[in-house]
Amino acid sequence: MGLSVGIVGLPNVGKSTLFNALLKQQQAYVANFPFATIEPNVGIVPVPDQRLEKLAEIYKAPIVPATVKFVDIAGLIAGASKGEGLGNKFLAQIREMDVICHVVRVFTDKDIIRVGPPPSPEATEGQAKDDFETVKTELGLADLEHPDAPPFAQKPILVVLNIDENDLREANKLELKFAEELGLHASQVIAISAKVESELSALSETDQKNYLEDLGVKESGLKRLVTRAFATLGLMTFLTAGEKEVRAWTIKNNARAQDAAGEIHTDFVKKFIKADVCNFADFISSGGWKGAREAGLVRSESRDYIMKEGDIANFKIGC
Repeated sequence: MGLSVGIVGLPNVGKSTLFNALLKQQQAYVANFPFATIEPNVGIVPVPDQRLEKLAEIYKAPIVPATVKFVDIAGLIAGASKGEGLGNKFLAQIREMDVICHVVRVFTDKDIIRVGPPPSPEATEGQAKDDFETVKTELGLADLEHPDAPPFAQKPILVVLNIDENDLREANKLELKFAEELGLHASQVIAISAKVESELSALSETDQKNYLEDLGVKESGLKRLVTRAFATLGLMTFLTAGEKEVRAWTIKNNARAQDAAGEIHTDFVKKFIKADVCNFADFISSGGWKGAREAGLVRSESRDYIMKEGDIANFKIGC
């Protein structure tokens, strides 16, 4: 099961800078003028999971993480639903996304051209609320224009506040503030400095950690974004481990063991016999499957067993 996130917003709010940082390379063309992104850019980003590293230490095997697909969409403007600008060309592609991620401009760089309507009097921080409402309105109008398509209004959303570097220490407060202003749950809003994330992407892991400490931040905004996007749809992971690979698999919360097996191969659903399951902490402390079985820590579960986050599973499949 994959998760796809469409990055949308007005031109010049930092979408492509954010996307480049996600991919850790300049795959999207970033320039200081509207419509720099004229083709949708697609990137597959791993979901951070330190458990895989611990499993790899046991089996000396390659790691295959769960992933999120991000799509950078050209800047939308007022009138996009009726053909204005370039972003309208990609409305159909946005419909294919599982989650819509709105990037709104909160940073104060006056050298970067601002595109969008004049801020309304009630906007507390520039025009972030108005920018968000502009894009949301265009998506809503597109629903009215195409009533037979999958509606945008039913898709989960996240909002990335592209803030200044100096505001990172107040990220949590800004998230709460803007969540209230935008009428969203706090979990839907993530404050990120795309500029800082772009700089972090060029550093080693050690230097990234030191840089974040200097900024007074515990973890990168992108890591929080990927994790939040993964959780937005009520998804979780189970793990498999062996000499061939250690891997995280994406399933829905409360998925049955039989359904989890189907994520590995569709044939496993019909041919499912049972699942050997072990708690992650027990698995690590026992040194893998052999030690866990000898210690009596491996359970034999039926097809209707409800998988838990981080379960280590080995499925028994018939012919």
